[in-house]
Amino acid sequence: MEYVNCINFLLTVAQHEVFLTFSESLSKYGITPGQYGVLACLWKDETLSPKEIATILRVENSTISGVLDRMQKRGLIDRVLNPNNRRSITVKATKEGMALKEPVMKTIDELNDLVLRDFSPQEREEFIGYIKRIIHQHDM
Repeated sequence: MEYVNCINFLLTVAQHEVFLTFSESLSKYGITPGQYGVLACLWKDETLSPKEIATILRVENSTISGVLDRMQKRGLIDRVLNPNNRRSITVKATKEGMALKEPVMKTIDELNDLVLRDFSPQEREEFIGYIKRIIHQHDM
């Protein structure tokens, strides 16, 4: 098989293109696509442990730690120690992090539309379904 037909190559190149598009648009809010992922988790669940965020986003704990460090320095999140168990930390969005929700979610919707602009509504639904099937094959 030629590499240009290999699913790994195709998904990697597609992901890189999408990442660049999202990075450029999210930079006006001072966040990266990875930081958007963290905020989206916190907008949904309000408080989560770093490990829970890493699991949801499917990244290593060490990766999420660096992302959280940068987000905390930027004032987007707070880490809260459990007074009953000092080894237990939860993460929550600050007011500044919460204030980004509406404009960022609007931008994400626009970006999804932009990236999928050449797909009909039915093709979009099918395409997303196919990607989810690949993901779920590895949820075992």
